[in-house]
Amino acid sequence: MLRYALGRLLGLVPTLFVIVTAAFFVMRLAPGGPFDAEQAMPPEIAANLEAAYGLDQPMLVQYGRYLAGLARGDLGPSFKYKDYRVSELIGRGLPVTVTIGLLALILAIAVGVPLGIAAALRHDRPVDHAVMGAALVGIAVPGFVLAPVLALCFGVYLGWLPAAGWEAGSVRHMVLPVVTLALPFVAYLARLTRGSLLEVLQAPYMRTARAKGLARGALLRRHALKPTLLPVVSYLGPAAAALLTGSLVVEQVFGLPGVGRHFVQGAINRDYTLVMGMVIFYAALLLLLNLVVDLLYGWLDPRIRHA
Repeated sequence: MLRYALGRLLGLVPTLFVIVTAAFFVMRLAPGGPFDAEQAMPPEIAANLEAAYGLDQPMLVQYGRYLAGLARGDLGPSFKYKDYRVSELIGRGLPVTVTIGLLALILAIAVGVPLGIAAALRHDRPVDHAVMGAALVGIAVPGFVLAPVLALCFGVYLGWLPAAGWEAGSVRHMVLPVVTLALPFVAYLARLTRGSLLEVLQAPYMRTARAKGLARGALLRRHALKPTLLPVVSYLGPAAAALLTGSLVVEQVFGLPGVGRHFVQGAINRDYTLVMGMVIFYAALLLLLNLVVDLLYGWLDPRIRHA
C-alpha cells in the first residue's frame, strides 16, 4: 500500500504540470490585462508597470520564470494587492475556508449517511419518501439562492444569527455558512447511501446471512456497511475538495475572508498570479483528496487492496 501511495504521489506531478501550463496560457491569452481597469495612465507608466512584473517579456519567457519560481515554492506577487505575495493571501484566507469547509463536511457526513441508511431500511415507507423528497429539494436549490434566503430569514428578519461577517472562534458567525455549504452535500450523500445500501441488501451473501438468522444490526455492521460506503467514499473526494476550499458564492454572500473570495476578486481584476495560485491550490488539494479516496477504497474492499 505504501509503494502504491508513493507511486500515485509521483504520478500527480505530471497532472499538476499540465494544469499549471493550461491555466497559465489561458490567462495570458484572454483579452485584457491586470492594469486595464486602472485609470488612464501615460504610456511610460504603463510600460514601467509591465516591466516591473515582467509582462513586457515574451510569453514563453514569462512561463519559464513562473515555473522556476513555482519550483522554489514561490507563487509570485499579487498584481492588485500591493506588497502581498500570493502565498500570503492564501495563508490569510485558508484558516477561515478550512474551518467552514471541515465543519460542513462533518455535518454532511453525520446527517447524510444516517438519513440514507434510514431511508433504505424503510424502503417505500413514509420515512423513505420524506428523506428522498427533502434530498431532491436540497439538490435542486442552488447555493446562490439558499445562502441569501438563510441570511434574510435568520440574520435580517429573525435576528438570531449574523447575516454576514466573520469573527475568529465565533460559533454564531459559522452557523449559516456551514449549513449553507453542507445542505446540498447532505442531500447527495443521503441519496447515494440509500441507493448503495439497497443494492447491497439484495446481494446473495446478504440473503444467506439473513437466512442464517443474523440480526439486522449485526448484518449491517459486519456485512453491509463497508460495501455500502464505497460509492459514498468515491463521491467524498471531490466533495471534500469543494467544501474544504470553500464555496465562492457562500464566501461572497456572507462576507467571509476566505480563499474563495480571493479567487473571485482575482478573476475580476485579472490578477494573473493570484488566479494561478488559487488554481494550483485547488488542483493540488483535489488530486490529494482523490488519492486518499483510493487508499480508503483499498481499506473498504480487500479485493482492491490485494490487486
